[in-house]
Amino acid sequence: MSEVFSPRLECVNAPRPPDPGPLETDDAKVILSGIGLWAVALVVLLFAGLDPDQRWWIWTCVAGIGLGIFGYWYVWRRDRHERVPAAGDPTGAPALPDATAGPAQTGAVPREQAVTGDQEDRPVPGRTS
Repeated sequence: MSEVFSPRLECVNAPRPPDPGPLETDDAKVILSGIGLWAVALVVLLFAGLDPDQRWWIWTCVAGIGLGIFGYWYVWRRDRHERVPAAGDPTGAPALPDATAGPAQTGAVPREQAVTGDQEDRPVPGRTS
């Protein structure tokens, strides 16, 4: 009377639907809303007259505001450094430097000049000279 458990594997081999695309959000608005809510909580707690053993709630609000300001700065910096799509490109692909332009036009530094200090004595992988 030994019955063997045999799971059905049809669902394992079935094709999986594609993953959904990323959501487009305005991170700055979300962060500013959070900072505003922490500020409101701080004002309420300052006027509530907390006992001395409950004053850590005030510092929690201060920490929330401080971390929110850091998060807002980080998002602002990230958005500022995103690559801008090339003008007239319908795909929205980021603009790349012209491959025919020399180092003077692209601002690139030749590899030989980019090596500094103690790196000069190290062998470069894949390079025979």
